[in-house]
Amino acid sequence: MSLEVSFAVLFAALLHAGWNALIKGSADVLLKTAAIVAGAGLVALPFLFVLPLPAPASWPYIAASLATHLAYYYFMVQAYRAGDLSLTYPLMRGTAPLLTALLGMLLLRELPGLLTWLGILLICGGIVALSYRPLDHRPARAAVGFALANAVVIAVYTVIDGTGARLAGNVWSYIVWLFVLDAVPFTLFVLASRRRAFFAFVSAHPVSCLAGGAASAAAYAIALWAMTQAPVAMVAALRETSVLFAALIGARLLHEKLTPLRWAGVAIMLTGVMALKVA
Repeated sequence: MSLEVSFAVLFAALLHAGWNALIKGSADVLLKTAAIVAGAGLVALPFLFVLPLPAPASWPYIAASLATHLAYYYFMVQAYRAGDLSLTYPLMRGTAPLLTALLGMLLLRELPGLLTWLGILLICGGIVALSYRPLDHRPARAAVGFALANAVVIAVYTVIDGTGARLAGNVWSYIVWLFVLDAVPFTLFVLASRRRAFFAFVSAHPVSCLAGGAASAAAYAIALWAMTQAPVAMVAALRETSVLFAALIGARLLHEKLTPLRWAGVAIMLTGVMALKVA
């Protein structure tokens, strides 16, 4: 993976941590998620008129991605409702790279080398250490179940979009159409069930909704572009350093404590990043 691609994916991870921090600070996870999804669609909409259509071969992948993204939003909202973000987010993001690597081997015939596997395992291990909190009670089974189910969904849509973006002829066309179409079903669902609440929420938080949408769109756009430049498994693992950025943001802005174990997680993740860079 080139230095340019590596830095781009790390920046995408920072953006991903940023818009998830916005969701974390919201009193209504469903409305905030819907507002960010709608915001991403609005940000992408103008580019439909300046970019060519994706190649016909990529449209089945766009359709499949739309279906899996609906499952992603559902499991994410349910996981955040059932358990703490510090439990569910790392489970979703930390498990997905391993599943993505396995799917990449089976479906894309991408066989990671030893250093790539080492980097993926170190990043996943660092995420586990970074997210650890002493618990005085057992975590809700529902929260763990929804988070792990979403990890599978994340791995599936990552492989789908990585393939579709490569077949699109123009990766940016694929990205723009994906975000515009992705915003439609989820937003319509929320409008049908909570229209007044949704409009009131967006009216009260217009800047954060658009900023979150822009960050979400940019983060995934960069990741998809990177998947056309490097193996999907490598990009997926490096992208999950968003957990590291989320922890640093929490320590800096929310005054959350970084324990020795969590600092060890930082060091493990950075070692994994370096292994992916060398691979």
